Amino acid sequence: MNYDTRHNTRQAVTADDGRALPITTFEPTSDAGAPRGVVLVVPAMATPSSFYAPFATRLAGRGWRAVTFDYRGMGSRAEMKSETADVDRWFADVRAILDAVADDADGLPVTWVGHSLGGQMVPFVDHTRLSSVITVTAGDGYWRRNQPGVRWIAPILWTAIAPAAIRLAGYYPGSRINVLGDLPGGAMRQWARWCLHPEYLQRDHPEAPALFAEVKAPMMSLSFTDDELMSAASIQHLHDWYSSADIVRQRFSPDQLDGRRLGHHGFFRQANADLWDELVEPWLAG
Repeated sequence: MNYDTRHNTRQAVTADDGRALPITTFEPTSDAGAPRGVVLVVPAMATPSSFYAPFATRLAGRGWRAVTFDYRGMGSRAEMKSETADVDRWFADVRAILDAVADDADGLPVTWVGHSLGGQMVPFVDHTRLSSVITVTAGDGYWRRNQPGVRWIAPILWTAIAPAAIRLAGYYPGSRINVLGDLPGGAMRQWARWCLHPEYLQRDHPEAPALFAEVKAPMMSLSFTDDELMSAASIQHLHDWYSSADIVRQRFSPDQLDGRRLGHHGFFRQANADLWDELVEPWLAG
């Protein structure tokens, strides 16, 4: 691959409360030339930034500056136990990260690639600094719009399993109980409130419809019929909130992808690098 890990650098962005927020920047190699644009990769819930490193590496090898990061409190189980942040705190942190990335872009256009939760977050940052937005398997989380396979367990998860697990472990131990991934307790509690509400994050943000309507950056929504979590209705419901954005919605079945089953996370796995070139790169602002 046209990439040298020596071009991978770690920095820190300062949040509005003074917390240092580590980010990793993947710069193009010298033979790739000057960066064509900047891509901020915004992760899904309970998904570490390391999961997106192959994707960011590929982008850098093809001439893009890519930036990845972890949400506050996601560094270790010990960190999750001591962390008090909720999802709203993450929204504020990502606003600071986007501002820093855009400030350092030297006039290059910035594309937001938001995976799941990352696709819900755009209205809560300064989206006027974005030249384009790509969402991947991003829908609203209301449990009645989940896929049938998980819909039956969702209310039990949010009202019984998650609260009990947080009390026992001091954080949400999703990897241990094989339901989602690990999360700080505060983030999981807020997310549960949203997922039990018919209008999802409007449970805590009644102003959300107006905020979503303010987003005007061109947007591409990428989703897959075999997503085990997000149904077509969930994905449509979220993107309908982006009422002022020009959205291209692309949805693929395994048959359209040579039989590959991607689910909710599989698109970002190294084995699907050819799809990154085909389905993402044409929509990057450069």
